[in-house]
Amino acid sequence: MFLLTPALVAVVCILIVWVFKNADRSLETKKEEAQARPWVDEDLRDSTDLLQEEEDVDEWQESEESVEHVPFSHTRYPELEMKMRSQEFYELLNKRRSVRFISSEQVPMEVIANVIKAAGTAPSGAHTEPWTFVVVKDPDVKHKIREIIEEEEEINYKRRMGDRWVTDLKKLRTNWIKEYLDTAPVLILIFKQVHGFAANGKKKVHYYNEISVSISCGILLAALQNAGLVTVTTTPLNCGSRLRLLLGRPSHEKLLMLLPVGYPSKEATVPDLKRKALDQIMVTI
Repeated sequence: MFLLTPALVAVVCILIVWVFKNADRSLETKKEEAQARPWVDEDLRDSTDLLQEEEDVDEWQESEESVEHVPFSHTRYPELEMKMRSQEFYELLNKRRSVRFISSEQVPMEVIANVIKAAGTAPSGAHTEPWTFVVVKDPDVKHKIREIIEEEEEINYKRRMGDRWVTDLKKLRTNWIKEYLDTAPVLILIFKQVHGFAANGKKKVHYYNEISVSISCGILLAALQNAGLVTVTTTPLNCGSRLRLLLGRPSHEKLLMLLPVGYPSKEATVPDLKRKALDQIMVTI
């Protein structure tokens, strides 16, 4: 019969403790990794398909059964003019760059209003128009926004984003310091509304809200370029709830993008990047 000596019992106990400690450490590591992943940011999740499953159906407003249709007004250009207009528009947008060095010179608010009106012409799921554009000019509020974002961005760069992502960004010379959040005369924060409200207070489904607002952001970028202003697209990860509280936005609005807007500073530089050729992005069948 095999007998356990005191020394052997001690060794077995040490091994058991070691196994359990490592198992606990492994679970904690996995939890930390799951929490650190930037894509778990609640504000970046599109919950369109989940809303009605999770809520009482009685809380939701039925869609309008009919809307009047009117004749469509369209301007058709001669083919030569079409080619010219399309080429000029491409050349205009091809000059667009992400600019992180923005002057503090003030910009006309009428221009800001016009570019946001242009963004509001975007198509949306069932014409729900699920966007809110918050324009921030107040220097104190801009600085508070910067403090929130830089605090989270430092964590993003050091813990959440991972070595590969951080390495890929090195060529752009970007980090968690966001001076342009103070210097840009205007910050535009774009929120997606995951649902809306009818006149009777019932909730309205906002279908494909993230895709709809993303399209609107694309039009906004084109409108800013057309107006002669610059920006850089930023997606402040894990900042949404704090920024929403700071700006007094309701809980059904989730931050999708932040654009610092203004004129480029005199010392502004951009990386010498090349865009893909047409044959790399277009397939004709």
